[in-house]
Amino acid sequence: MKASDLFVKALEAEGVEYVFGLPGEENLDLLESLRKSPIKLVLTRHEQAAGFMAATYGRLTGRAGVCLATLGPGATNLVTPAAYANLGGMPMLMLTGQKPIKLSKQGHFQIVDVVDMMQPLTKYTRQIVSADNIPARVRESFRRAEEERPGATHLELPEDIARDDTDAIVLPRSYHRRPIADDKAVGHAAAAIRQARRPLLMIGAGANRKTCSRMLREFVDGTGIPFFTTQMGKGVIDEHHPLWLGNAALSDGDFVHRAIEHSDCIINCGHDVIEKPPFFMRRGLRTVIHVNFSSAEVDTVYFPQIEVVGDVANSVWQLGQALAPQAHWDFSWFDTVREHLERHLQRGADDARFPIHPVRLVADTRAVMPDDGMLCLDNGIYKLWYARYYRCRQSNTLLLDNALASMGAGLPSAIAAKIVHPQRKVVAVCGDGGFMMNAQEIETAVRLGLDLTVLVLRDDAYGMIKWKQAHMDFPAYGMDLGNPDFVRYAQSYGAHGHRPDSAAAFAPLLRHCLDTPGVHLIDLPIDYSDNDRVLNHEIRELSAAI
Repeated sequence: MKASDLFVKALEAEGVEYVFGLPGEENLDLLESLRKSPIKLVLTRHEQAAGFMAATYGRLTGRAGVCLATLGPGATNLVTPAAYANLGGMPMLMLTGQKPIKLSKQGHFQIVDVVDMMQPLTKYTRQIVSADNIPARVRESFRRAEEERPGATHLELPEDIARDDTDAIVLPRSYHRRPIADDKAVGHAAAAIRQARRPLLMIGAGANRKTCSRMLREFVDGTGIPFFTTQMGKGVIDEHHPLWLGNAALSDGDFVHRAIEHSDCIINCGHDVIEKPPFFMRRGLRTVIHVNFSSAEVDTVYFPQIEVVGDVANSVWQLGQALAPQAHWDFSWFDTVREHLERHLQRGADDARFPIHPVRLVADTRAVMPDDGMLCLDNGIYKLWYARYYRCRQSNTLLLDNALASMGAGLPSAIAAKIVHPQRKVVAVCGDGGFMMNAQEIETAVRLGLDLTVLVLRDDAYGMIKWKQAHMDFPAYGMDLGNPDFVRYAQSYGAHGHRPDSAAAFAPLLRHCLDTPGVHLIDLPIDYSDNDRVLNHEIRELSAAI
C-alpha cells in the first residue's frame, strides 16, 4: 500500500471526520489519498484558521481535530494554534509536509526544523522517516492528544516517505478508562468539606472538557453547597441555578470574590494554573481541594492541601456519596452576596445609548439566543463583559479562551462549532481588531454553505489594551485603527451585511440573522467608555460595601 493511503487509513481508524487545512505541493500525495477517503477536507484561507478550527473541533468532541499545512511558512502559521490547543486543553493533531529527506534537489529552500519548533508547544512531535512507522506514529499522536490533559500533537510527513510502499497495517484504537481517584484521597477531601463551615465549589475548564454536568449538578443539589465558575468553566451547571454565585471574570474585587474571601474550604473542580487564576491562595486562610484528572501544578498562587486525582465526574460522584448537608454549614453570607450580584447584573440591561453599551449587548444577546445556542468569542474587552453577564444554560455554549487568549480565533471557532453542531444557532463574537486577523474565513463559511452569524463589535481601536493603557495613566498612543466598511466587506464574499442604527434595533436584527439561512455579519458600534467606571470602580465599591 502507498504510504499516504496508509496514513489516511490510520486517520479513518481514529474516527477522523474532517481535516482542516491549506495544503501545498509537499502534501499532494496525502491530498490524493484524502480525495479517495470519506474524510472531508475543509479548505481554509489561512493555516492559522485551520488550526483554530481543529482545536475547537477537539474541544467540542473530545476527539483530536486534525489540521494540515505544508512545510516552512505553512507550518510556522500553525504555531499559534498549537499553543492555543495545548494551553486550552484541546486535543488536536497537526500534519505538515516536508521536502524529500532521502534525496532533495532544492537544497534548504523553505526548510525549517518544524519538529524542533513544535517541541515546546506540543505533547508529542515526530518526523516520519519510514512508511512502516506510520500506524504507530498516528496511534500515539491521537493517544497523547486526547488523554488528560489534552493538547496538541504534530507529525511531519516528508514528500518521499508519503510516496513509498509499505506492508504495514493500521493499529486499532485501544480500550482504555480514565483512572479513578484513590479512596483515601476522597475520604480526606470529604472530611475536610464536612468539617468546614462555609464550603464553596469552583468549576473550571476541566469540568467543561468532559461531560461532568450531571454529576456536579447532583453534587450541588445533594449538598446545597454554592458554586461559581472560572471563565472556561461556564455552563457546566445552569447559571440560573439558585446556588450560582457568578463567574470569576475579573481577577479580584467582584461580588464572587467576597464569597471566596469568606469561604474556609474551596472544592476546585477542573481548574489548573494555565487558566488565569480566579482567586489567589494565601497560607492558612482556607483549605483548597484539587479535584482534577491530574495532580496540581504548584504555583505561588495555587498550592492545594488535598488532591483528588482521577476522572472528575467519578470523583465528584464519590464525594457526593460521602457527604450529606451538615447542620453547622452556614451559607447565609453567600446568600447575601448572591442577592447583591443578581441586582447588579440587571444594571444597564436596558441602556438605550448608541453605540451600544456592553451590558445591553450581553442582555440582548442572551434574550435572543436559545439555551443550546453557541457563542464563540474572539479575544478583547467584551470577553470580560460576556463572561460576567452572559448566563449559560448548558456547557460549552460560551466558547472563550482564557489560557492563550489569542486574537483571531473567534470566526474559525464558530465555523468549527457549526460543523460539529449543524442544527444549533452559532454566533461568532469578535472585536474589529480580532476579526480582521482572520476575516478572510468569511469566504470559507460561505463556500461551506453554513448558517452562521458574525457579530463584529466596532470601536476602531484595540480596545482591551487601550483600556489598560488608560488605567495605568498613560496617554492614548498606538491603539486606534481604521476599518473597512464591514457591511460591504461581507457582501463582497456573498454574505449578508447589516448595521443597526440604535440599541433597540440590535436584538430584532440578531434574531432575524439567526432565523435566516446564510452567513450574516452585523457591524455593531460599541461604547466602551464605561469599562473603567464599571469594571475597575463600581463593582469593586459595591461588593466591598456588603
